[in-house]
Amino acid sequence: MRGILVFDGRCGVCTRAVNALARWDRTGMLSIEPMQAPGMAERLGVTDDRMLKSAWWVDSSGAIYDGAHAMNAALAAALGTRIPLQLYRIPGVGAVQDAVYRWISTHRYRFPGAVPLCEAQPERCA
Repeated sequence: MRGILVFDGRCGVCTRAVNALARWDRTGMLSIEPMQAPGMAERLGVTDDRMLKSAWWVDSSGAIYDGAHAMNAALAAALGTRIPLQLYRIPGVGAVQDAVYRWISTHRYRFPGAVPLCEAQPERCA
């Protein structure tokens, strides 16, 4: 499952999470891009306001997921196994992951993290 994880490049927690995913990538099928990259909202077909609410996954078939579903898809691509997506689809598990993801996403600027990508590599962000 090849795809692109689109994340908030101005968020240190988000940058730390995608850096971990990049280290775990055994397959080379995971691409990571900041949502602040020029034209990203149009590419995904979402508004700027909606874009900032979660991470996004675009797989090779063109399917788009957000939030916990997107993170599970990215982890599945990095590890080369569909297990994270299968776990997400177990009744109740996805709902819990979604609730935890929404809480973390809402409070993400309060947590310590890595240097945000948009500060470390401003050329990748608009």
